[in-house]
Amino acid sequence: MRASECSDRSAPGNLPLELNAFVGRTAELAQLAEALGQARLVTVTGVGGVGKSRLAARAAAHTRPRDGSWRVELASVRDPNLVAYALVEALALTDQTSRPLRALLLDHLAERQLLLVVDGFEHLVDACAALLGELLRHAPGLRVLAVGRRPLEVEGELRFPLAPLPEREATELFTDRAAARVPGFALDDGNRADVLELCRRLDGIPLAVELAAGRLSTLSPGQLLSRLDDRFRLLTGGGRDALPRHQTLRTAIGWSHELCTPEERLLWSRLSVFAGPFDLEAVEYVCSGAGLHADNVLDVLGELLAQSVLGREETAAGLRYRMLDTVRAYGADWLVAAGDASRLRRRHRDWYMGLATWCELDWFSPRQGEVAARVETELPNLRCALEYSLTEPGETHLGQYLAGSLWFYWVGCGRLAEGRHWLERGVELDSDRDQSRLKALWVLGYVAILQGDMVPALTALQECREEAERTDNPTAIAYAEHRTGCLALVGDDMARAETLLRSALDRYHAIGELNSNVLMAQVELAMALAFRGDLPGAVRLCEDVRRVCEDHGERWALAYALYVLAYGAQTAGDPGRARELLEQSLDIGHAFHDLLGTVLAIELLALVTEAEGDPAEAALLQGAAARLWPSVGLPLFGSAYYNVPHERCEAGARRRLGDERYEECVRAGSRLGREAAVARALRRPGPRPLGVVPSPRGLPPDTRKPAVSPTSKGGETTG
Repeated sequence: MRASECSDRSAPGNLPLELNAFVGRTAELAQLAEALGQARLVTVTGVGGVGKSRLAARAAAHTRPRDGSWRVELASVRDPNLVAYALVEALALTDQTSRPLRALLLDHLAERQLLLVVDGFEHLVDACAALLGELLRHAPGLRVLAVGRRPLEVEGELRFPLAPLPEREATELFTDRAAARVPGFALDDGNRADVLELCRRLDGIPLAVELAAGRLSTLSPGQLLSRLDDRFRLLTGGGRDALPRHQTLRTAIGWSHELCTPEERLLWSRLSVFAGPFDLEAVEYVCSGAGLHADNVLDVLGELLAQSVLGREETAAGLRYRMLDTVRAYGADWLVAAGDASRLRRRHRDWYMGLATWCELDWFSPRQGEVAARVETELPNLRCALEYSLTEPGETHLGQYLAGSLWFYWVGCGRLAEGRHWLERGVELDSDRDQSRLKALWVLGYVAILQGDMVPALTALQECREEAERTDNPTAIAYAEHRTGCLALVGDDMARAETLLRSALDRYHAIGELNSNVLMAQVELAMALAFRGDLPGAVRLCEDVRRVCEDHGERWALAYALYVLAYGAQTAGDPGRARELLEQSLDIGHAFHDLLGTVLAIELLALVTEAEGDPAEAALLQGAAARLWPSVGLPLFGSAYYNVPHERCEAGARRRLGDERYEECVRAGSRLGREAAVARALRRPGPRPLGVVPSPRGLPPDTRKPAVSPTSKGGETTG
């Protein structure tokens, strides 16, 4: 069986598309399908490189449960506490509350019928077993296809050990991959014997076979065989019959490593510090020097790509490279043996610290959409950088700075729960750099406010304010005061909110601060004025924000300014204008995965819809919003002021529909998922694809590289 497409993109899920031919495994696919029909947890086990992930993805694509097949890749996750985050991310869930992620997963999976493919869990087996066991016990429609080198040991687990390819299929795989490297390559009388012997010596392990085929651009099958033969004798004393399968794979990888030039071996080992996908610029910074000149990195990287040591993939942020976990582990051993692991991990952290610093600055620009996509793609490496900084002695302040610098991602792109995880870890640690900790504190307070967790928010902000005053840090004082004003706003203390927000804006002006946070302070002040009845003042503030956003290409804060302007238009009796503004606001918020902005816009659109004379549709939108609020926090913050549009809409719709019809429409809305709810609110026939953030036209692409942060090993990083 040979095919090049794995996933049906019309079906829900996130299974990757296959980029080359799927060879063989017909019997195994049928057996795995049967196993999935018998058990709700099936674990495919086998040696690294035997093709477990590929088989599982192909089987999952053919399963077609009602709510889709979803793949969770755990190879790059190091912290057991992040397993639940990885599942939430893979399922494309957005939750901005402080409730446990297990509760979110249980709620999401309770009524769904889906297949979860959990890949690369062996280093997190205890955490995965506990979480998956709980999910399977409480979600009857869930099936799990686990992929790893060992079983999970969970009750009800059906084990599916995967053997290497038989000789015929291994030969077919070699021929297919060889033809991709050397156009016109085919199995013939001149090379058949050598190819068959190669595949036998490699025990039919697909990764080993593909590594061998990757060498055909420089060696013939006969030359490959002779070199492999020497390698086996070197490692086993000629006793091939005693060679275990994992040693065969390690031998094949080691043999491929031996055939590399010194520069290729050096780059291979250094690339092992990356987690998930990485780009050329990161490689050039992290891996160059000390035996590998930066000018040579591209050529050496190309050779590793040609030899199948690396793969390439297209992401929302552009071209990236990826190393298989088995190949990475081999390189990591060499890096440790060379005594260079600590230095490379620090360089890796420095690069991603620089990337985060650049992204924070560039968030306030026309490139906001690109920044969001970039950070999303780089998240596995950013997690590694955070973990390194928060566990390495003397580096704590850089972990605090990094967690704080990513505020725009935690807040603006629906990552509040993970952001809070890193921020709380950071502020619990002592550091000798007050500025980094102060930044982490005010960002933590901000995140907790948006999650509706007011007591921890106030605690963090008070500590930030007190420490900032003690150390005479006017920037931290301004941010702490701003977020305390935001806390008063959602707590219905409008007079205090206005006082604090005006004071914070004065402080921002005094220190020359202008960014998305400053604009949000203006928007929040405008909201406080609107709630106090000063609509003209609120409109003036938000029109000013709108002009600044247009000047700088800012979109995220603009969405909230548009929301306040729409609130003013609706209050002034102009539902048509309000709808126009809200549709723009919703479009932007949804594209950024900003669930708070999304649900606020839908709530106000419900009132606009009722005012336009369609109470049934208004009730449906209220039902859709009601389904989203548990993922945000307390509905409408529990605020009497924010709740006024909702109450007016409900009263008008009930009066015109009657209670029974109103409740029926609300229930219909509550059955809509987020994509469908947004499409309905925008009056579109179907959901709009995510990842495309509207931006001003005619702006040139940015080609700047991140400024790499100095560290305690050679300078000071400020924040």
